[in-house]
Parts: sequence; C-alpha cells; structure tokens
Amino acid sequence: MRVAVTGPGGRLGRALMASLADAPFTGPGGPIGWGRPDYDLDDPAAAARLVERDRPELVIHAAAWTDTEGCARDPALAMRRNGHAVGELARACASAGADLVVLSTNEVFDGRRSDGRAYATDDEPAPLNPYGASKLAGERAAAEAWRAARRGSSLAIVRTTWLYGPPGNDFPSKLLAAAERSAQANEPLRAVNDEIGSPSYAPDVAEAIVAAAGEDGPFSLGRIEHIVNGGVASRADWARELLRQSGIAIPIEEVPVATWPRASTPPLWGVLAPTRPLRSWQAALADYVPILLRQRAAAAR
Repeated sequence: MRVAVTGPGGRLGRALMASLADAPFTGPGGPIGWGRPDYDLDDPAAAARLVERDRPELVIHAAAWTDTEGCARDPALAMRRNGHAVGELARACASAGADLVVLSTNEVFDGRRSDGRAYATDDEPAPLNPYGASKLAGERAAAEAWRAARRGSSLAIVRTTWLYGPPGNDFPSKLLAAAERSAQANEPLRAVNDEIGSPSYAPDVAEAIVAAAGEDGPFSLGRIEHIVNGGVASRADWARELLRQSGIAIPIEEVPVATWPRASTPPLWGVLAPTRPLRSWQAALADYVPILLRQRAAAAR
C-alpha cells in the first residue's frame, strides 16, 4: 500500500513515519512524507497536486498549525491552515479513492464538563478557542468531502491530547528546563493544577494509528477514534511524575492556569474516552525520560 504522511517533520509525523516504515502493509520504499515546500497548508492547490503525483492509497494528515497562541491572534489563518486545508486534502483523496486519516484534538471540546466523565466520540463538540474551532472545522470539512464524493474509500478522525515526545520542545522538555532554573534560584517549581488531561506519547499514538490502519483497512467510513495513553493527570501531576522519574528533588507549587494569562484559553477538562487501549501515561513517560536526559546532557557539554 502506498501511504503518505503530511507533516513528516512534526512530532506525530516523525513517529508515524517510523511506525509505518516497519508496517507490513506499507509499500516498497516506505511511507511518503509530504512536507514543506511541496505540501504547504497555505497553498490551496498543494493537496490535489501531491495526490495526483504520488497516487497514495492512504493519507495520514498530521500537519497542522498547533500554535494555540498564534491561532488566537490570527483566527482567520488558523481556519485556513487547520480547516480549509483539510477540506482540500479530503476532496483530493475522496476524488482519487484514497483513504484518509485526519488528526484532531481534545480542544474541539470546551472542557467545562464538571461530572468527571471523559469525552466520548459521540459527544457534541463545542470549541473554546480559535485553535479548537479551526480543528473542528477541519473535521467537518473532511466529513463533508466524503459525503459529497460518495466513493468507496474511508475517512477516520483521530483525536488525541497533550501530545509529547521526540524531538522535544514539548511540555516535559520545557518543564525540565524550568525545574533547572527553579533549582538554581532556590525556588519551587510552579505547575498548573486545574488543567486536566491525558499525556499522550507520540510513538504510542502513532503505533495505534498504524495498527488500526492495518487491521481495519484503515477504518470504517466516518469513524471517530480517541487515541490517548491511559490515565488522567493535571499538569502538576505530570510535572511531579516527570521530576520523580528524572531523579530531580525540588518542591512543586500548584497554581491555577489563570496564573499565566494567555491569548488562547485552554479547556480545563481535556480527558478523552479512549477507543483503543494504550499503556498508562506514566509507563510511556518512562520511555521518554532517558531520551530527554541524554539530550540535556549532550546540550550541556
């Protein structure tokens, strides 16, 4: 099977490319990476051009504008990159008979749920910020393209949350840097205690997506999946476990998210009900911590 991945240089894109390289259904030469300059979210013609050129049988759309603060400052650009671009890709795939998997986010929900229930795939989305609104627009644009095409190929929406992993520049790597500064200043590390989610390791999410694609061919029409690591944590819980696994002993001061005013308001309850069982977020973090520590040691040399 010819498989293409948009955003192959991103966090999830890298993990998908690695997982697909080992997948038995991936064709000779491995997966095709559609990155810039060939695939540009700002170019309305890019998707059709690449689908015509490479003739993929499956496309996994991992490219997105994930800068939530940037999306809040320029909602129109967010809609272009996370909404309209998905529709263009979906129309190109549907027209060519290629299957499509679109990556999305917990931020399509407002996070105002107070009953402690995780968001299920059939819960009604209600975005709280421009990033979430643009991602929901992408989900709906893809679904509309499939309804209009009436072809035999399949579409799946995969939502995940609090994604982290190589190459870094994520919550764990930033938190370790903040912990180092706090230790030098002899101050506690401040971490948010009222934003709740499921930290999800990009390689685990990628493996689950690839496994589903291989088993289900790739997914039934119109299917929505929630793929996250097991368990629930606040940002402070995540920080505490990260420091414990890293062997760093500094106190944590728990604070509300309002401590740091932001242009983009995050949903406080970002817990998704998983449709596929993955290992706990703590177990996944244990795989990543040695990578982070090696990176920090190399940077210090």
